[in-house]
Amino acid sequence: MMPAVLMRKFSSAIDFGAWRGFVFSLFILHFVFVCQLLLLPPLVYAKDGNPGNAAGLFNRVSENVKMKRYSEALNDLNAAIEADPTLSEAYLHRASIFRQLCRYEESEKNYKKFLELKPGTSAAEKELSQLMQAKSALETAMNLFESDDFGKSLDYIEKVVLVFSPACSKAKLLKVKLLLAVKDYSGAIAETGYMLKEDENNLEALLFRGRAYYYLADHDVALRHFQKGLRLDPEHGELKKAYFGLKNLLKKTKSAEDNVNKGKLRLAVEEFKAALVMDPNHSAHNVHLHLGLCKALVKLGRGKDALGSCTEALNFDEELIEALVQRGEAKLLVEDWEGAVEDLKAAAQKSPQDMNIREALMKAERSLKLSKRKDWYKILGVSRTASISEIKRAYKKLALQWHPDKNVDNREEAEAKFREIAAAYEVLGDDEKRVRFDRGEDIEEGMGMGGGGFNPFGGGGQQYTFHFEGGFPGGGGGGFGGFHF
Repeated sequence: MMPAVLMRKFSSAIDFGAWRGFVFSLFILHFVFVCQLLLLPPLVYAKDGNPGNAAGLFNRVSENVKMKRYSEALNDLNAAIEADPTLSEAYLHRASIFRQLCRYEESEKNYKKFLELKPGTSAAEKELSQLMQAKSALETAMNLFESDDFGKSLDYIEKVVLVFSPACSKAKLLKVKLLLAVKDYSGAIAETGYMLKEDENNLEALLFRGRAYYYLADHDVALRHFQKGLRLDPEHGELKKAYFGLKNLLKKTKSAEDNVNKGKLRLAVEEFKAALVMDPNHSAHNVHLHLGLCKALVKLGRGKDALGSCTEALNFDEELIEALVQRGEAKLLVEDWEGAVEDLKAAAQKSPQDMNIREALMKAERSLKLSKRKDWYKILGVSRTASISEIKRAYKKLALQWHPDKNVDNREEAEAKFREIAAAYEVLGDDEKRVRFDRGEDIEEGMGMGGGGFNPFGGGGQQYTFHFEGGFPGGGGGGFGGFHF
């Protein structure tokens, strides 16, 4: 009896356990099914025949695209297509995103797949045509860039590529390169600013933005951009080149300026020249290097060399007053009196309150005036430091050479030369007159000059008699008498 009872109880226990296990398994299956319904995006199961789910999917995709979350949008579309390869609108949306990102081959495949499912859809055919235009325009723009036709290349990028592919990183970077090439540095800064808002660690954007600030001579900001890029990638070749190149340029420039302040002008000149060859295209900085070089050369009295540097500075910035002044000083050194007056007058007009410029202009005008009077030293062929005895000897020699009685065949010319020689001696042979002449005073008036200058023959002027010791060589007549000293 006992074994039978025990068997029945054991069998009942087994049946109960099996039933409980079955119920538990059924519960688990239902739980998993409910979780799938609740947790998996219902949009993945969107069908052409289920417009509610499809609308939700495409609304979310559109929102992600609007927020520039292209990867999330593509993930949703990929999942939807994997769940239902016939979901035509998913292909169209995915093609559009690929087109905006200029992933043209993938975009073309998706447009063609959509048109297989929905042939004759004009909107898709139009977008496919736009894709082909953008793809061709990007290739053309890149070729034009390589051939240095920057203006046309920029037109293709702005008017075609970025119109149909506004999220194309390749096109954006090319546009920044083109803006740098055409020296639109503010435009390059603006474009890279947008790129860094999307990705603050974009190394290319940091590099190009730094270059734009560099070419505007905003060197501190440029260095900060290069440094940030190098912190992200210490081995980035272009960033290293830009950073250390700028550091070396600033070091060389400071060394040149320090040498000017120390009076080491020749060394400063060499360092200014060395800095200029480091980047000939850096106009915003080189204008100051040329000006510094010009000033150093003027101080050294190298007027001819200074002219070139001052002119280079003015070629970069024609409104640079200091360059005008320095070029005026350089022209004084090379005795270009009229050119000096012209430059200094222009500088004075731009800065009428600057008394230093006014004084330099007055000096140039005085030099110009002096240049138009007779140079008595030159007429006698003596230096400005000649002694009175040297002046007398030169006068005697020239007077003998040009005495009209000794130049019968060219008497008129001889008389003119003789007048000049006599007038020169009248000034330089008189200590007081010579001092006044050397000061730049106009002493020609009242010297007994008649039209052509000093007249030793009379005719309304003073009558002079000249006697040489021992008489005029070879005899003398004709009313000229003899010279005496």
